[in-house]
Amino acid sequence: MLKIGQLRATCCDGWTRREWLRAGGLSLLGVSLADLLRGEGAKAAQRTPPARSVILLWLWGGPSHLDTFDLKPKAPSEYRGPYAPIATRAPGVEICELLPQLAERAPRYALLRSLQHTSNDHGVAGTIGLTGSNTGAASLSGQVLPGDVKPAHGAIVSRVLGFDPVTPRFVTMGGNLHQGKRRITGEGGGTAGGLHDPFRLDYDVEHGVKIPQLDLIEGQSRERLTSQRELQIAMNRLADQIQNSPNVERFDQFYRQALALLTTSQARQVYDLEQEPEVLRQRYGRFRFGQCCLLARRLIEAGVRFVQVNWSSHVESVEDTGDGGWDMHDRYFQVFQDRHSWMLDQALSALLDDLHDRGLLDETIVVAVGEFGRTPKINGKAGRDHWNDCYAGLVAGGGIQGGRVIGSSDRRGEYPASQPISPADLFATVFHQMGITTTTLTGAGLTPQGAVIEELL
Repeated sequence: MLKIGQLRATCCDGWTRREWLRAGGLSLLGVSLADLLRGEGAKAAQRTPPARSVILLWLWGGPSHLDTFDLKPKAPSEYRGPYAPIATRAPGVEICELLPQLAERAPRYALLRSLQHTSNDHGVAGTIGLTGSNTGAASLSGQVLPGDVKPAHGAIVSRVLGFDPVTPRFVTMGGNLHQGKRRITGEGGGTAGGLHDPFRLDYDVEHGVKIPQLDLIEGQSRERLTSQRELQIAMNRLADQIQNSPNVERFDQFYRQALALLTTSQARQVYDLEQEPEVLRQRYGRFRFGQCCLLARRLIEAGVRFVQVNWSSHVESVEDTGDGGWDMHDRYFQVFQDRHSWMLDQALSALLDDLHDRGLLDETIVVAVGEFGRTPKINGKAGRDHWNDCYAGLVAGGGIQGGRVIGSSDRRGEYPASQPISPADLFATVFHQMGITTTTLTGAGLTPQGAVIEELL
């Protein structure tokens, strides 16, 4: 079931004009853009990159590492929390007792226990987590850091591969990330250009899949946009409205993509979760995050190369007038136990199983991480506050070696005890597994960041 909303389009192309003209000329000779990309990739590397796609599970608000993947049972009571660690199927690796299904699947993923960066502000930390840099980040108090906002990780993949007029390269599920009424920066194309902003979807437990970007023009509907002629009429009307704007060509690109998504039966079927067996939908969980994880698998299977699933749009939990985020300064343990822990355990384990069973996990990297962790010391309201100095994440698939822990924290989980890892390092590793090298990035006009985590490979 589709709910049609509103399209916002800005863009910049992913290749130089000369490269696009070359690709277009080759297509007349029967050589497709995909053929060209394959040829360029073959020259850039002798090995075939193990990863083709990425699913980023963005745990907005910041989960506590001490209550998920890095418990400290020997720490003082004001640090360790109420949960016990349990053994996993990976020798020597323990995680929280509230994540038993993930414990069973530990050989499929690696844990990073020494992630860190420079800010405990949601806005700045979110930009760092999603772009690898704090340049251009806006704090939730309104301060804007100097420099241009870098492209989101998904936008980098889109820029390197080039805009596809039929299948989006980069899809985000969920609304714009925010706290209160202040949105963060770093969710889109940044310096790569608006054409590499994510195509947005969402899921509502009552109405199903929502595609807010596909309400192309007021009064248009999926049923009316059924031909190229109707598209051209719509485009002409839009051009008349913004004839003095430099963005008309950008709109044309997005309209053609949106028309394909709306009118091609094969494309529409991708968003139809009713085609999935009920037992599988139940396995993922009939809650928003679970169904978004299922939709992410369908999108990857259909050719989307980077899917970001936002746990929530607002950092706050529903108990604090949010929409279910991880930012729980009080009542943390009750909310985590009643809601967040089992939802994460069920949906993420189902995703790993489903990808594995379909032969997709070997070529799909799954990352589960927030913008930071929570304070190791429990506050006076039975909660944990923001903590960027050390936190944890999970990464699986795409040639990543599972069943291991990379990095460690000190005895209270306050600071890395070994191998500090930045968000830029994490995604430098992801890009490496996709065959996106320093040479690839600089050739696309992008700035390489971070260092590959060799122990994951």
